Amino acid sequence: MVRAYADRTPLTLGLVEVRDNCKGGAAKEWFFQDGDDAVKINCSVSVTAYYGADPHRMGDVLEGILSEGDNAQSLVPFGHGDYRRKLVSYYRGHESNPLGAQAPEPAELSDRDQTLSWDSVRDKSPGRVIGEPEEWLLPQDPPVSRYLREPEAATVAGIRDRYGMMFRLELHAGYYRMFKDEKTKNL
Repeated sequence: MVRAYADRTPLTLGLVEVRDNCKGGAAKEWFFQDGDDAVKINCSVSVTAYYGADPHRMGDVLEGILSEGDNAQSLVPFGHGDYRRKLVSYYRGHESNPLGAQAPEPAELSDRDQTLSWDSVRDKSPGRVIGEPEEWLLPQDPPVSRYLREPEAATVAGIRDRYGMMFRLELHAGYYRMFKDEKTKNL
């Protein structure tokens, strides 16, 4: 998926982080925290990709992403729809903010599996830009926890300096679960 955005949209890939972690013990209990959960081990992987783009071509960049998403075979899930057409028109300077006149600048598309967010380019709020990745605090301990950052020396600030603005793609998937009764489930 990360390559699909780099190969088939106007985004330029600058940095990829992969966080793979298996947690033992209790699963998070959302409502009744009585320690009676059924999960023994839960494994998931998170991938965050950072892309550079030209902020002066924001309408064209979004149009390229949405056009790729219109392709039924694409890994990009964001195709054109009424709101997204208005979003492109907004960034091209043809329409007002599709969220409303007083709303903050739209800076995210999301679906069940992916979230694509970007720096604000119109309201210039310093708090509305993509930040540096959070530091990985767990030890490298395969297969329990693994962390990969490529290229290691890349920074969000460096990518932004080179291209003008940032996009961030976030993917998360659970892939393995073992229950306390020793049954396993590949997710």
